[in-house]
This record gives sequence, C-alpha cells and structure tokens, in this order.
Amino acid sequence: MLPQKPPTEPSHRWTFPQLFGLVKRNPIMLSRWVIRWAVVGTACGLFAGLYWYILELITHALEQFTGSSLLIVMPLAGLVIGLVIYFLGNPGEIAVIVDNIHFRGGRLDARKNPSMLLASLVSISAGGSAGPEAPLVQVTGSFGTWFADRLNLDGEELRSMSLAAMAGGFTALFGAPLGGAMFALEILHHQHVVEYYEALLPAIVSSCASYLVFAAITKLGIAPTWHFPHYTLDNIDDFALAIVFGIVGAIAGWLFMAIFRGCDRLFAKIPGPIYVRTTVAGLGLGGFGAVLPLTRYFGHQELEAVLDGSFPVFFLLGLAFAKMATISLTVTGGWRGGFIIPIFFTGACLGKAIAALIPGMNPALAMICTMAALNAAVTRTPISTTLLLSKLTNFAPFTPILFASLVGFFLAPKVPLITSQLKSHPEAIAE
Repeated sequence: MLPQKPPTEPSHRWTFPQLFGLVKRNPIMLSRWVIRWAVVGTACGLFAGLYWYILELITHALEQFTGSSLLIVMPLAGLVIGLVIYFLGNPGEIAVIVDNIHFRGGRLDARKNPSMLLASLVSISAGGSAGPEAPLVQVTGSFGTWFADRLNLDGEELRSMSLAAMAGGFTALFGAPLGGAMFALEILHHQHVVEYYEALLPAIVSSCASYLVFAAITKLGIAPTWHFPHYTLDNIDDFALAIVFGIVGAIAGWLFMAIFRGCDRLFAKIPGPIYVRTTVAGLGLGGFGAVLPLTRYFGHQELEAVLDGSFPVFFLLGLAFAKMATISLTVTGGWRGGFIIPIFFTGACLGKAIAALIPGMNPALAMICTMAALNAAVTRTPISTTLLLSKLTNFAPFTPILFASLVGFFLAPKVPLITSQLKSHPEAIAE
C-alpha cells in the first residue's frame, strides 16, 4: 500500500460550514491561522497606539494657534504637506487602497508609508478636517501584505491577510472590533455588503487583537466615545422618524458630494506642483478655522462640544455646511486623512438642528440617525456604520440606526464618492 500523502492546508476561501468542518477535522490547522491573524492584529494595535501618541503630541503643540494666526499656520502646514508629497511621492487615498484590493490581489505598497505617515500627521495635527483612519488603514494594510509575503501566501490568502490588517487599523481608531472588521470589507464596494466574505473571520480576529492592544496603550475605546442624551426605544413611531432622518441624511450626502466634486474641479485648475494646491487649501482651512473654530480638526472632541453646547438652529446648519466645505478642501486640496468622523460630526450638527425645531424630539435619535444616513450615503457602508455608531455612542437599540443607514444607502447617488468602489471586477471597467 502506498503511503498516504500528508494533508495539505486547504485554501483560505472558506465558507462558514467549511470552517466548522475544519475545526472538527483538524483544529490545529485552524489554530495556526488564528494565531497568524492575531499576530497581525497585535502589530496593528501597537502601531496605531504609537501613531496616536505622536499625533497627540504634535496636536497639543499646534492647537494653541487660534484666530487670525491660523491664516499663517495653516498655509505653512499645507506647504509642508505638499513638500512631503512632492519629494516622497503621492501616497494616494482610500480610492487607491480599494483599487489595490480589487486589482492587485490585495497587495498594498509599503513604499508609500513614509509619505502617508508624515503628510497625515501634519494634516491632522494642524487642524485639517480629516481623521487618522486613512493613514492607519494604508500602513496596517501594507504590513498585512508584508506579513503574507513572509508566509509565502498568495491569491485569496494574501488578500485576506491584507484585509485583516486593514480591519485592525479601522478598529484601533473606532474601538469597535465587529464594526471595524465589517467596515474594512464593506468600504470596498458600492452595492455588495461583503464580497470578499472569506476575509470576514480573519478581519474579526485581527480586529479583536488590535482593539485589546490599542485600548491597553491609549485607554481609548473602552467607554463610549461620545456621550449622547439617554434614549429608550418604546414607540414604534420612532422607526418612522428614523426613516425621516435617513432621508435628511441622504439629502445631506448629495449636497456634500456636490461640494466635494466642485472643490475637486477647482483645485484641478490650479497649476504648478502639489505644494501650491496644499498651501491654497491651508489658507482656506485657516479662514474657516478663524471664523468657526469647531470646523477645525476632524471632530473627535469637537462633536462632544456640539453635544454639550446650546446653539441656535441656524448656527448648527451653518456649521454643518462649513464642515462639508472643510472636509472637501482638506481631501481635494491634497491634505491626507479620512473623512468618516468628520462626516459623523456634520450629521450630528444637522440632527441637533432638526431636533431643536421639533418639540419633544429626542436629540439622540435625531443626531445619530442623521449621522448614520449621511455616512452610509457617502461611504456606502450601512451595516458597519450601524455597528460603529452603536459602539461609539452607546446607543443600545441600534435598530433605528440600521433603518436610517439603509435609507441613506438606498437614496445615495448612483455614482459613489469613492469611484473605485464601482470597479469590484475587471469587467466593471468596461461598463
């Protein structure tokens, strides 16, 4: 009798029934994969903690500049950002990451990391309306690619490892392992919730490891990020209100994308190297920051000020519009960072303004549902948006958030803001 060949390690493209069968047949083999995913998540959490620590140090040094001084500080910051990109190369944005996942087998280029790290640190700490999620995802995702290369992985296994690392980067910032894992997969498409479903379990394991490490380092993500007014779901009419707020958020999404594309066209007309565009963007951001200080920075702390403060309705509406403009100036002007939390800030301002106009309206329901719908309309991520906001706000009955997110998703423009979401398959390019 011929000796039996040792069992080969199965493809990483598993369905959940196959996973359960694998546990029964060979738990050691699955444990090997779990350890790999956990190692990736641990490394991502360590990096995210270090990045956050450095970002806070620089931010504390620059946030002392206020008022008219921003008309000097912000353009100078823009010049530094532009020079970094000019000499170290353009690190790209989330659209480039999406393209790499679709068409380069999930391979993210680590050579872009120095430019992304330096440019994003200056962009965020100086007060641009962009958050750390984009640099975290780029750097952690490229680490996942590097780690997969060390293990001689390719195909779906390599893509899943990169996605697992991206999920760890998302989770470190948002403090929601399940929401971060879903976001890393859902952001890749404008119609399908999760196409690379084989990466779901790796993303969840990596997110959990990243969350524990980042929370231990920074003490962030344990409690809710924002303290919204108490809300109890005890009336079925609240679902109708959630749908109404979803429509408001979707309309705001259309408006935001119009402003964003208008700014993109304007900056495309500015001649010269990229540092000219980033400097002009800095001047615009400095002007907004001098007049409306709450538009400065990405909204992590500023949203709490909106929650605690008592502002007139027209001020909140103007603040929401100004935040849309600063997000657009930041991203299209060449500054580096993500726009998820700034979008949440914009939705909170709109929701609070609407709640002030309707007697007896619970402001938490209005704000969170508008935040959810606006983000789902712009990023096309209804499921992960629901999970993230439920964790960030401690809004326990998340069903109204889901209703609002789905309304924002289904009423969003046909062409998404992240146009590379359309290209989930090579044949989509020809359509």
